[in-house]
Amino acid sequence: MTGPGAGGAVGGTDETRGNEPGRVRAYLGSFTSAGGRGVLAADVDPATGALTVTGGTDAVADPSYLALADGVLYAVSETAPGAVAALATGPEPRPLGAPVPVDGAGPTHLALAGGHLLTANYTSGSVSALPLAEDGTPGPAAAVLRHEGSGPVADRQAEPHAHQVLPDPSGRWAVSVDLGTDSVRVCALDPATGALSLHREIALRPGYGPRHLAFHPDGGHAYVVGELEPAVTVCRWDAGRGELTPLAEIPLVGTGSATPAHPSAVVVAPDGRFLWVAVRGTDTIAVLVLSPEGDEAIRSATVPCGGAWPRDLALDPSGRRLYAANERSGDVTWFDVDRETGRPVRAGSVPVPAVTCVVFG
Repeated sequence: MTGPGAGGAVGGTDETRGNEPGRVRAYLGSFTSAGGRGVLAADVDPATGALTVTGGTDAVADPSYLALADGVLYAVSETAPGAVAALATGPEPRPLGAPVPVDGAGPTHLALAGGHLLTANYTSGSVSALPLAEDGTPGPAAAVLRHEGSGPVADRQAEPHAHQVLPDPSGRWAVSVDLGTDSVRVCALDPATGALSLHREIALRPGYGPRHLAFHPDGGHAYVVGELEPAVTVCRWDAGRGELTPLAEIPLVGTGSATPAHPSAVVVAPDGRFLWVAVRGTDTIAVLVLSPEGDEAIRSATVPCGGAWPRDLALDPSGRRLYAANERSGDVTWFDVDRETGRPVRAGSVPVPAVTCVVFG
């Protein structure tokens, strides 16, 4: 399974499992308030990677992030108050009930862990846990963990802004990334109650503005992307101790660049050899080569993202193609990944107004 929902198991009925055996579909989010169509499905051509949009629904307002698990598609509604919705997969996604409030504002990310759906609520600076029924639909929020703190960038860090939440590879911890407090929080999730308890908070450089984190396939390293500073921080991850240790910070743009750069999404190759980061403003994809141990990274190339303001990156299930969701140009561009260098080579694009993210299933 590929995408932000990886790591959680949910039961789905035959009715909700809309994909035929062997077929790969992409699911796309788009901001309805900016002219997007909501949640879309697209067929994926196995030979070329080309996407063909087959249908969608605007029943979820501003679905800024999606997660997919066992035939159920989940979308956060980045609104105030925020909500989350479950949808049936297939050529035309459809809601499985009304959106459920998350008891937080502006959710920007979601993931599955411990029988719950977790949401990172940017505006309210919190993480919510919603229990999942046997059919995969979410119930009312069982618990909300509110972050505390601030950062030195007054207009962006006056208060907490949880931007991402995901389970670690061991499944023991829920990890949340907070742009407003320049920190990553490691929490324990009680699968019986949904309660989240803070285990450890890891401070990053003041003003870094961490946005997203991705784990190495070895489960022992992680990479944190800063939105306010165009860099990626290489970290060691100790699942036994629930401890994240920053090792080095790697710039994503050249020194002296006059163009504002705001990194968004980070993706690690399934074999752990490469790492890709989308950088808004410069509208590029940075390519980093990882050491065999995963504890070192070198920026080896920078390529155009194929549009404007790449909000998300995703690998297809084969790991051979990379997809960029270019929000402001309104398109999803796909690239063939060179197996030797990791360099993405543009292969095509499809119009998707105000696109926010891409997941595969």
